[in-house]
Amino acid sequence: MSYILPEHKIYIAGHRGMVGAAIVRELNKQGLKNIVTRTHAELDLTNQAAVDAFFAAEKPDFVFLAAAKVGGIHANNVYRGDFIYQNLMIQNNVIHAAYQHGVNRLMFLGSSCIYPKDCLQPIKEEYLLTGPLEQTNQPYALAKIAGIEMCWSYNRQYGTQYLAVMPTNLYGPGDNYHPENSHVIPALIRKAHEAKESGAKEMMVWGSGIPRREFLYCEDMAEACVYLLNLPDTEYKQQLNDQHPPLINIGTGEDMTIRELASTICEVVGFKGELVFDASKPDGTMRKLQDVTKLNQMGWKDKMKFSRGLGIAYQEFIKRSGI
Repeated sequence: MSYILPEHKIYIAGHRGMVGAAIVRELNKQGLKNIVTRTHAELDLTNQAAVDAFFAAEKPDFVFLAAAKVGGIHANNVYRGDFIYQNLMIQNNVIHAAYQHGVNRLMFLGSSCIYPKDCLQPIKEEYLLTGPLEQTNQPYALAKIAGIEMCWSYNRQYGTQYLAVMPTNLYGPGDNYHPENSHVIPALIRKAHEAKESGAKEMMVWGSGIPRREFLYCEDMAEACVYLLNLPDTEYKQQLNDQHPPLINIGTGEDMTIRELASTICEVVGFKGELVFDASKPDGTMRKLQDVTKLNQMGWKDKMKFSRGLGIAYQEFIKRSGI
């Protein structure tokens, strides 16, 4: 039996992003259509008064907090002030308003970059705050860590039921293919496509190609999020206690090198030239593989085969580019 019922009102903060849009699609798939959304033009989530007025008027029962300022290594490193300010303001306003206006359950979506740079692998939830962060995305990571602590603190002080989930690197429909501010998969899809179209003999990839990364299809991520927020009361409340942050990793439990990733993308796109790695560019953290034991034991596992997911992502890129 579902905990979230069709009559419940569900607010998706950040519904236009890859994460939020995937969650909306998953909710609709499950027959949950009483969904509230607002564009940035309609509601500035960094404006506390506006957020409070929205919650007072709409009174949602459930909230998925997927709104955030996001980007790849370059964007995180260059726009450091924007990343910490905007993310702190968004989550502070939404989480506090959810408490003030009686939201039943809230899910805060973070990122695997919250974990220490040189973390033991695979990364368990309890490794949070056990070492220094990766410098290139520290402002973003600190904002997300503050959001986890806020959920935990409100649960402990006010008896709220807020859960934080940490998806691994995501890809799929709705991704950002900006040439400078995108994550690694969309950046490489764009590069490989442009190299193929131009007839280039080689394709340059940032970094050494040695770091390992884990990737999750965004539709799988959305299914996991809805699954968790829809858990029966007893199972859900087991994740909320005074001893540990209400934190759950979402991922596949498998990773690959950036070189392997780039090669797979070239195969999917059809670029047959040579890969050249620019080791003068930053690698970021050498490995970020999340331990998803907790999630798997709760009854959920990823489904999308990686090469098939990449193929869907590439077709969407071509469609959106008007090629």
